[in-house]
Amino acid sequence: MKIYHTPDDFVKLKTAVVTSGTFDGVHVGHQKILARLKEVAEKSKGETVVITFWPHPRLVLYPEDTSLKLLNTFEEKAELLKQEGIQHLIRIPFTKEFSNLTSEEFITRILVDTIGTKKLVIGYDHRFGHNREGSFEELKVNGPRYGFEVEEIPPQDVDNITVSSTKIRKALESGDIETANHLLGKPYSISGRVIKGDRLGRLIGFPTANIDIDTHYKLIPVDGIYSVTASHEGQTYKGMLYIGYRPTVGGAHKSIEVNIFNFDKEIYGETLAIKFVNMIRSDMKFNDLDELKDQLHRDKEEALKQLKDML
Repeated sequence: MKIYHTPDDFVKLKTAVVTSGTFDGVHVGHQKILARLKEVAEKSKGETVVITFWPHPRLVLYPEDTSLKLLNTFEEKAELLKQEGIQHLIRIPFTKEFSNLTSEEFITRILVDTIGTKKLVIGYDHRFGHNREGSFEELKVNGPRYGFEVEEIPPQDVDNITVSSTKIRKALESGDIETANHLLGKPYSISGRVIKGDRLGRLIGFPTANIDIDTHYKLIPVDGIYSVTASHEGQTYKGMLYIGYRPTVGGAHKSIEVNIFNFDKEIYGETLAIKFVNMIRSDMKFNDLDELKDQLHRDKEEALKQLKDML
């Protein structure tokens, strides 16, 4: 897949089959649109093009609202679209100036002049242009005038799987990993650099890698203990992950740390990719470290049960 970080880098195609959207999570609803995009491209001997906007429009239009957490960084989204078999990904840098583009200007400048769109595939509720004024109806009216066809994914094809990025975010924020993963069509994942902690886990027999997520907008599931897989340098391991403030030892900052089973390497400064399998329990405060240690043994047993069919 070729990635273009601005539309100016794109070279107009002979037969571009296009879709556009934020695609946060690249969930099963998005996957339906992408599957149809590939079908249409194959039939018309064209090439698939996904237009996405980064930063997420809400982060730009409402910077004071810090409540929005995203399922993907741009790099994660690009990797997921690559896995879906998309050939071209155009990142449109979203700015307040760009948000003022009318739907007519978006059609002419981006879809026609820049990409050379021949077929456009969109979800039934897709909106675009200033104040989200553009709609499928407008595209259908203007399409022939600009030389492209428009296909809408009908409501029943998307709604019968009742999926949305918002629903996935709510599931993760309540610890319902099973529902989130079902709607995503894959395990929810985070990745980050391993940083030094206070090595308390090592003292009680559960050494952990502390993970630094270097972006404020990435959604972190609710505090608790999770069964996970952890990938490092092409190898994947079973493990359990903790998210929380470590109330037993009076922690002051939120910690994300993973105990990787059957793993004993120094990996400070390196990157770990974590996939969530299920939640084991909520965060708890224990009377002392011995009580915490006993609970961690039980947590590990539960994690191994949940991970039994993994790897």
